[in-house]
Amino acid sequence: MVWLYALLSVVIVSLVSLMGILTLSINHRKLDHVLIYFVSFSVGALFGDVFIHLIPEIAEKGFTISASFYILFGILFSFIIEKFFHWRHCHSPETKEHIHVFAKMNLIGDTMHNFIDGLIIGASYLISIPVGVASTIAIIFHEIPQEIGDFGVLLKGGYSKTKALLLNFITALSAILGVLIALIFAVKVNGVVDFLIPFAAGNFIYIAGSDLIPELHKEECNNEKKDLLQMIMFVLGIIVMSLLLFLE
Repeated sequence: MVWLYALLSVVIVSLVSLMGILTLSINHRKLDHVLIYFVSFSVGALFGDVFIHLIPEIAEKGFTISASFYILFGILFSFIIEKFFHWRHCHSPETKEHIHVFAKMNLIGDTMHNFIDGLIIGASYLISIPVGVASTIAIIFHEIPQEIGDFGVLLKGGYSKTKALLLNFITALSAILGVLIALIFAVKVNGVVDFLIPFAAGNFIYIAGSDLIPELHKEECNNEKKDLLQMIMFVLGIIVMSLLLFLE
């Protein structure tokens, strides 16, 4: 049952990569206004998953110094990956024959990112199905704005709309490999889950705190209505994670 839920979840997360097609039919400015609220919800969901599901699970087995180091390693790992695969500017002219370096780097980075998402989903389902569902929801709401952004990067890099959509989907499939590795290694290697859970928590803390919250602060100032809606979506993300406790 765990395998079924984990694989189904990671397939759903992979299909989110096709959200880029929305940019073809929706006005870009209107889309940006909507996506910022997905980002707000995602921040609440990621922090909620960490502090309501993952860390309490670690604490149940006894919160050791090793767990602290694994959380810190998860944060450091995300930082290194983001730095290493950060897309670069390219000054060559945009033509159909020339694909910009930053677009290729984005594909590599996105593949690694989705692979880690798969590891996290697999590890979460090894705790329990509700925790797996919680992590999947948190990842989905994080992936929606990200995948739309990645699609835009590929278009800017010189790929056609069809190829950009296809490549974005192919990179998303690396999440399936991640979930399979997590589930297989958990059976064959002792202590894998004890590492993956705090590692996942560290990744979520980094993504929410370093990537997403700064995006919320980039929004125009002195717009009380938008700020209030962002805060409401933030809290709603936490509430949804809290409600999932009733499934346990």
